[in-house]
Amino acid sequence: MTPVRQFLTGAGLLGRGLGIVLRNPRLLGLGLLPALIAGVLYGTALFFLVDYLPELSATVTWFADGWAEGVRDVVRIFAGFGLLGVAVLLGVLTFTAVTLLIGDPFYERISELVEDRFGGVPDAVDTGFWPSLRRSLVDSLRMIGLSVLVGIPLFLLGFVPVVGQTVVPVLGGAVGGWLLAVELTGVPFQRRGQRLRQRRAVLKAHRPIALGFGVAVFCCFLIPLGAILLMPAAIAGATLLARQTLGHSIQAAPGRLAEHQARR
Repeated sequence: MTPVRQFLTGAGLLGRGLGIVLRNPRLLGLGLLPALIAGVLYGTALFFLVDYLPELSATVTWFADGWAEGVRDVVRIFAGFGLLGVAVLLGVLTFTAVTLLIGDPFYERISELVEDRFGGVPDAVDTGFWPSLRRSLVDSLRMIGLSVLVGIPLFLLGFVPVVGQTVVPVLGGAVGGWLLAVELTGVPFQRRGQRLRQRRAVLKAHRPIALGFGVAVFCCFLIPLGAILLMPAAIAGATLLARQTLGHSIQAAPGRLAEHQARR
């Protein structure tokens, strides 16, 4: 397939994940609680950020204190948009990391049920709860650190007229989408005994598909309550992404997952 078709195929995996969880309310319920807890925490943080945004804009533009009032106000408006944009980017990325940590057992279960629908994972690695949680914590901290490193230059570029309001949001969506694809596929890759380094290598070899999925998730997570309501679908879609990039089947007979749940 062409890169464009691969990108669209990747984006379609989120839709397939949504279809899976909507047909199985148990999966939806498993994924909503951790996302709801994280959503309350991040919603509170966003409220205070918006409330103090004028003061923060003035703080980061201290160099403009002596400028003419009109120019100073314009600079601080740009700074406010930049701060808000970076906060949203970091919020989406860290929200995913925090939610995955809170709901690790729940999302492990969702991913496992989706895998079983498509034939399971031969020779799956059972690392146990605490080792799995520790690995997830380490990987999440790495991803959060990388998100901060990416966010700082994007914030600075936000001051550039025109570029900061056009190129930077697109660049932020692409980078955010890639990081989300890497984050969300952590569970299915861990099930195969692969860590962050191997995960990045596999997704890099299938970059258009991974980007298509990640950008679709990123855009949906920008919608109010989207990150909470779509987290189960994102986990299911990420499991499909992992299977596809690793060469495993993502075709299943109708009713396979329902039959598996009934046996359990």
